[in-house]
Amino acid sequence: MIKTKKTGQLIVISAPSGAGKGTIINELLKRNDNFYLSISTTSRPIRTNDIPGVTYNFVSKEEFEQKINEGYFLEYTNYVGNYYGTPRSTIKEKLDQGLDVILEIEIEGATNIKKLIPEAIFIFILPPSLKDMVTRLKKRGTDSNEKIIKRFHTAYKEINEVTKYNYVVVNDIIEKAVDKVDAIIKAEKCRVDRIEEVFVDTKEEEIHELLMREEKVFENENISEKLDEKNV
Repeated sequence: MIKTKKTGQLIVISAPSGAGKGTIINELLKRNDNFYLSISTTSRPIRTNDIPGVTYNFVSKEEFEQKINEGYFLEYTNYVGNYYGTPRSTIKEKLDQGLDVILEIEIEGATNIKKLIPEAIFIFILPPSLKDMVTRLKKRGTDSNEKIIKRFHTAYKEINEVTKYNYVVVNDIIEKAVDKVDAIIKAEKCRVDRIEEVFVDTKEEEIHELLMREEKVFENENISEKLDEKNV
């Protein structure tokens, strides 16, 4: 009876460093074949656990700035001294294919996306506490204490930006956090503005015909029996 839009949904997920958004996204991808994770481009150094082309597309600062001038990015930002950007053409291609595209981007990038595509879904992931977040950052073993302190101050400011998002999920227990994000995305698919067309099929027309008959007919007939006869 309802035909929904064929285009995919754009899902923006942000979080302070150490909140666990990467883990949540990986679990979402395992659960849903219709999700596509956009691979951002960055000028930051490659870490030991990075896989080029999977975690990020890595380029030099000069290459990134050249791509900016070429209009390659849908949005880009400079976060903690490094560039991060979202490729324009890939996003459009995947959405047109009906895939739901996840953008794992920082708050400034999400703000830029909201100006361009306000109908996107914006989800903010929070750690259980700032203390827990710092513990997670230290366990990574990829940043110096100076870098962790810088990330902490950045995160403190970012948390105050949560009102710019549609939803907020606290990542205290990973399974529950993934369940919540997954439920949000599924619920968004039921939004009225996702409806492209409302139509009535033949059987529904027959039901309507029966219900519209004169009231006196109903007094002498069993409607349920009539519907059974027509195999409606």
